[in-house]
Amino acid sequence: MLDVEPFESAIYQGILLAGADEAGRGPLAGDVVAAAVILDPDNPIVGLNDSKKLSEKKREALFSEICNKALSFSIARASVAEIDDINILHASMLAMKRAIEALPVQAEHALIDGNRIPPELSCPAEAVIKGDARHAAIAAASILAKVTRDREIVALDNQYPNYGFAKHKGYPTAVHLAAIKEYGVCELHRRSFGPVKRILEG
Repeated sequence: MLDVEPFESAIYQGILLAGADEAGRGPLAGDVVAAAVILDPDNPIVGLNDSKKLSEKKREALFSEICNKALSFSIARASVAEIDDINILHASMLAMKRAIEALPVQAEHALIDGNRIPPELSCPAEAVIKGDARHAAIAAASILAKVTRDREIVALDNQYPNYGFAKHKGYPTAVHLAAIKEYGVCELHRRSFGPVKRILEG
């Protein structure tokens, strides 16, 4: 059950409606990951909601269900280098654009979580504030993006064991900041982000 007043597009009423969202704008490390999902109205998924409001176990279960039941889905990203080059906002937009345009079944319309629309999309789009809690397709996209990013950053913990990525997922916790100060910045870190930049300059 979505948490707030559901969103319905006044512009598009067809079924090739993609929801798009990203995960990983706040962390100090790792790619920003985006997903786009076109749900199948004849194959509903119960329990979709903003990924941040679901338990990890529930997100994992819904991830599989979305992949099995959606008419179309895609997962894309913008790299750490791209984040540092164009900033996290533009990188997030780029990742969502890539996800929408990589859908195996192309969307006729897209709903983007937040208050901005990625430039030069291949289909018309609307921005939906708090969309991951207001529209099932955006909620589904938020789940795919978050689960994918969490899995990737946890896997990278084995490659970079000094930083504790499996616990904090790259977010700027005290433990993470202390590890950067002790062990330095690794290739996963976003050097344009204030806390990392200050350590580099210190």
